[in-house]
Amino acid sequence: MSEPAKLGISGRIARAFQVSQITPLLALAGLLLGIAAAIITPKEEDPQIEVTMANVLVPYPGASVRSVENLVSFPLEQKLSEIKGVKHIYSMSRAGMAVVTVEFDVGVPRQQALVNLYNKIYSNADWVPSGLGVGQPLVKPYGIDDVPMMAVTLWSDRPETTPEQLGKVAHTLETELKRVAGTRDVYTLGAPDRAVMVEIDPAKLASYQLSVGDLAHSLKAANVAADIGSEIAGNRDRPVKAGTLLMNAGEVSRLVIGLAGGHPVYLSDVSRVVPTTNYATRLASFGTPPGRAGPRTGLAPAV
Repeated sequence: MSEPAKLGISGRIARAFQVSQITPLLALAGLLLGIAAAIITPKEEDPQIEVTMANVLVPYPGASVRSVENLVSFPLEQKLSEIKGVKHIYSMSRAGMAVVTVEFDVGVPRQQALVNLYNKIYSNADWVPSGLGVGQPLVKPYGIDDVPMMAVTLWSDRPETTPEQLGKVAHTLETELKRVAGTRDVYTLGAPDRAVMVEIDPAKLASYQLSVGDLAHSLKAANVAADIGSEIAGNRDRPVKAGTLLMNAGEVSRLVIGLAGGHPVYLSDVSRVVPTTNYATRLASFGTPPGRAGPRTGLAPAV
């Protein structure tokens, strides 16, 4: 008869478990511990992950790209890199503006991260030499919730439908969508902003001995509103505001710009005031591949 082969360490351990009476108990204990861990472990369908980042915008009017990079971007990067919990720092320099992006480690509380960022910026206000004309830093924080989750496109096959009309419908939808629970930011792209166009008549303006500068000054002075304090009376505190904002073409046309013969001169006396839209800075269009439902013309204005 041949002698049985000698077992190694793993073989001896396996044989010990095979013949031991405690092995089923250990297996049962492991099963129970696994079930208990699955029950008590916190679970969340949509976990809130703290991912905080912020853009620091620093204006430097009139400076070249190289000056912005050397005098603003690099020194600010060095200061912000000292903040605890910062993962990455990026900078973008352009003529007259520096944009420094600060990204924090995942899990750093948003409030604490922003407090540390503001504290580092404003406690080191002397990081740039005085007298250079560098403006005040502006911090714009961002998070994982700032990623857009849904886009809605409005378009029409009717050739008479303009982006202005689509924009009005979109702004109406904005009001309704903002009422949805959990909605953070709702905005419209591709719709031109409302504006008022003033077409000046030089002859009428000269007849009242007024200049274009007088009109511009009157418009700026009239389109100002500010809180100047409060009035306390009768156990009530009423806020007091000064000035008004021009809201439509009718109010602009009734603006008093001067006096002539003891009578007020209105802006409509020297110009034509019409409601219109501002020059478009961003345009949107909608189209689909051949064979799919979409605009008959192939491409239609949209917002």
